[in-house]
Amino acid sequence: MPLYEHVFLARQDLSQAQVDALAQTATGIVEAGKGKVTKTETWGLRSLAYKIAKNRKAHFILLNIDAPAGVVAELERQTALSEDIIRFMTVRVDEHESGPSVMMRKQDRERTRRREREGE
Repeated sequence: MPLYEHVFLARQDLSQAQVDALAQTATGIVEAGKGKVTKTETWGLRSLAYKIAKNRKAHFILLNIDAPAGVVAELERQTALSEDIIRFMTVRVDEHESGPSVMMRKQDRERTRRREREGE
Protein backbone atom coordinates (compact mmCIF):
# COMPACT_ATOMS: atom_id res chain seq x y z
CA MET A 1 0.00 0.00 0.00
CA PRO A 2 1.13 3.59 -0.55
CA LEU A 3 2.62 5.57 2.32
CA TYR A 4 1.50 9.09 3.27
CA GLU A 5 2.33 11.81 5.77
CA HIS A 6 -0.72 13.80 6.88
CA VAL A 7 -0.14 17.01 8.87
CA PHE A 8 -2.98 19.11 10.20
CA LEU A 9 -3.19 22.33 12.19
CA ALA A 10 -5.87 22.60 14.87
CA ARG A 11 -7.21 25.85 16.32
CA GLN A 12 -5.20 27.43 19.12
CA ASP A 13 -8.10 27.55 21.60
CA LEU A 14 -8.49 23.75 21.74
CA SER A 15 -7.25 21.83 24.76
CA GLN A 16 -4.66 19.08 24.37
CA ALA A 17 -7.38 16.48 25.03
CA GLN A 18 -9.46 17.87 22.14
CA VAL A 19 -6.42 17.81 19.84
CA ASP A 20 -5.74 14.18 20.81
CA ALA A 21 -9.40 13.39 20.06
CA LEU A 22 -8.98 14.89 16.56
CA ALA A 23 -5.94 12.65 16.00
CA GLN A 24 -7.93 9.63 17.22
CA THR A 25 -10.78 10.52 14.86
CA ALA A 26 -8.36 10.66 11.92
CA THR A 27 -6.86 7.33 12.99
CA GLY A 28 -10.37 5.83 13.13
CA ILE A 29 -11.14 7.00 9.59
CA VAL A 30 -7.95 5.39 8.28
CA GLU A 31 -8.50 2.13 10.16
CA ALA A 32 -12.13 1.93 9.01
CA GLY A 33 -10.82 1.92 5.43
CA LYS A 34 -8.43 -1.00 6.04
CA GLY A 35 -5.39 1.26 6.44
CA LYS A 36 -3.19 1.87 9.45
CA VAL A 37 -1.55 4.83 11.15
CA THR A 38 2.02 3.81 11.93
CA LYS A 39 3.00 6.90 13.92
CA THR A 40 1.30 9.93 15.49
CA GLU A 41 3.34 12.93 16.62
CA THR A 42 2.03 16.01 18.37
CA TRP A 43 4.39 18.90 17.72
CA GLY A 44 2.58 21.15 20.19
CA LEU A 45 1.24 24.68 20.03
CA ARG A 46 3.43 26.65 17.63
CA SER A 47 3.34 30.16 16.18
CA LEU A 48 2.20 30.57 12.59
CA ALA A 49 4.05 32.68 10.04
CA TYR A 50 0.81 34.58 9.34
CA LYS A 51 -2.76 34.57 10.65
CA ILE A 52 -4.98 31.75 9.42
CA ALA A 53 -8.70 32.17 10.16
CA LYS A 54 -7.90 34.69 12.92
CA ASN A 55 -5.42 32.30 14.60
CA ARG A 56 -1.83 33.30 15.36
CA LYS A 57 -0.92 29.86 16.75
CA ALA A 58 -2.00 26.30 16.05
CA HIS A 59 -1.55 22.76 17.36
CA PHE A 60 0.48 20.73 14.83
CA ILE A 61 -0.11 16.98 14.44
CA LEU A 62 1.64 14.50 12.11
CA LEU A 63 0.21 11.11 11.11
CA ASN A 64 2.21 8.52 9.16
CA ILE A 65 -0.35 6.56 7.16
CA ASP A 66 -0.17 3.26 5.27
CA ALA A 67 -3.45 3.11 3.32
CA PRO A 68 -5.02 3.04 -0.15
CA ALA A 69 -5.64 6.35 -1.94
CA GLY A 70 -9.41 6.17 -1.40
CA VAL A 71 -8.94 6.11 2.36
CA VAL A 72 -6.69 9.17 2.22
CA ALA A 73 -9.26 10.97 0.06
CA GLU A 74 -11.95 10.24 2.68
CA LEU A 75 -9.62 11.43 5.47
CA GLU A 76 -9.02 14.69 3.59
CA ARG A 77 -12.76 15.12 3.01
CA GLN A 78 -13.55 14.63 6.70
CA THR A 79 -10.67 16.92 7.72
CA ALA A 80 -11.92 19.69 5.42
CA LEU A 81 -15.36 19.50 7.06
CA SER A 82 -14.00 19.89 10.60
CA GLU A 83 -14.29 23.40 12.06
CA ASP A 84 -11.45 22.69 14.50
CA ILE A 85 -8.85 22.07 11.77
CA ILE A 86 -7.64 25.23 10.04
CA ARG A 87 -5.15 23.67 7.56
CA PHE A 88 -4.00 20.21 6.48
CA MET A 89 -1.66 18.68 3.96
CA THR A 90 -1.15 15.09 2.83
CA VAL A 91 2.00 14.04 0.99
CA ARG A 92 2.78 10.66 -0.54
CA VAL A 93 6.24 9.44 0.48
CA ASP A 94 8.44 6.55 -0.62
CA GLU A 95 9.13 5.49 2.96
CA HIS A 96 8.39 6.73 6.45
CA GLU A 97 11.12 8.21 8.58
CA SER A 98 12.32 5.86 11.29
CA GLY A 99 12.49 7.44 14.71
CA PRO A 100 11.36 10.97 15.50
CA SER A 101 10.61 13.46 12.73
CA VAL A 102 12.75 16.51 11.99
CA MET A 103 10.40 18.72 14.03
CA MET A 104 10.74 16.50 17.11
CA ARG A 105 14.53 16.40 16.79
CA LYS A 106 14.54 20.20 16.50
CA GLN A 107 12.54 20.52 19.73
CA ASP A 108 14.95 18.17 21.52
CA ARG A 109 17.92 20.23 20.30
CA GLU A 110 16.31 23.45 21.54
CA ARG A 111 15.62 21.91 24.99
CA THR A 112 19.24 20.72 25.23
CA ARG A 113 20.59 24.17 24.35
CA ARG A 114 18.26 25.82 26.86
CA ARG A 115 19.46 23.46 29.63
CA GLU A 116 23.11 24.11 28.75
CA ARG A 117 22.57 27.89 28.94
CA GLU A 118 20.85 27.59 32.32
CA GLY A 119 23.62 25.34 33.64
CA GLU A 120 26.40 27.81 32.79
